[in-house]
Amino acid sequence: MLTRSRLLLISVLFAQSLPLFAAGYSVRTLALPGAPAAGIAMDYIAFDGATNSVWVPGSNGTVYVIDAASGKIREVTGFPTKEVTVRDRQRVLGPSSVTFGEGKVYIGDRADSSICTVDPKTLERGRCEVLASMPDGLAYVGPTKEVWVTAPRDRTIRILDAGTLKEKAVLTFEGNPEGFAVDAKRHRFYTNLEDKDRTLAIDLTSHKTLASWNPACGEDGPHGLHIDERSGHLFVACSAKVEVLNAGGNGAVLSSIDTGNGVDDFDLASGMVYAGAARDAKLTIARVDAAGRLTLVAAVPTAAGARNPAVAKNGDVYLAHGGGVRSGDLVVVSPPAH
Repeated sequence: MLTRSRLLLISVLFAQSLPLFAAGYSVRTLALPGAPAAGIAMDYIAFDGATNSVWVPGSNGTVYVIDAASGKIREVTGFPTKEVTVRDRQRVLGPSSVTFGEGKVYIGDRADSSICTVDPKTLERGRCEVLASMPDGLAYVGPTKEVWVTAPRDRTIRILDAGTLKEKAVLTFEGNPEGFAVDAKRHRFYTNLEDKDRTLAIDLTSHKTLASWNPACGEDGPHGLHIDERSGHLFVACSAKVEVLNAGGNGAVLSSIDTGNGVDDFDLASGMVYAGAARDAKLTIARVDAAGRLTLVAAVPTAAGARNPAVAKNGDVYLAHGGGVRSGDLVVVSPPAH
């Protein structure tokens, strides 16, 4: 028989563990229109605060634009697609990355290695340029009015003029560049060498590598990156954890938090880290303090394959997927109502 004291102890322990049970968070799926039977592959998605919308490039040749307030979905269609064979499986390549700047949206397409602009209000497609290597991540660099493109297949970063999309420079590395973060305060661009387990700081003007740090992610290497310019804290995603590096100092690891396996990119918003673990089907939400220490806020069960979140202004977290949910669905996690 449970005594009153034991019941009280159990209730206290349960209350202390509420973050692990994601108390108050709700999870739903959001179907994207026109999803083919084979599904829509997604990689980088992003929230545009200027238009309060989430941009989702899809492998079916469509970029979906979701109004975060109303839920209305608009489409930008007609991007090239291409079917390829990867490890004896058929895959469709298409739009896969997005960044914002200069009053434009920039879309990277793996099918034809192009970068195209889109008007964020009218959704009209603008100028396109084809690169010599397949684009992975895109980052608008405000201080130099450029778009930096990671291209791990030939171990390069390609630097484009943000207005014309003409290639200005090609940086070559001894590893595969993966992830990106722009630090205007320190005039740096950060990327990882995924196959070397290194994180680099690169000067925006001279393009020299100023620092090379060891995040110690292991065999899978580091993936996504985000910077808090004010504090100099650089957040690095390993496959099963997120670390905080002291980019404002010596690059030492200040703290880390376990996320579950299958993290690729993640998001940083209002002092909170949001990391989706595709293999372990959960979203980890953590708070970072002034010293760079991460503390768990919630671990929310999602769906197999849900990853690469984008956090809207209202706190809703949109997760792309790599499989495991209905074809063409996003997973959306909403915070507790206030």
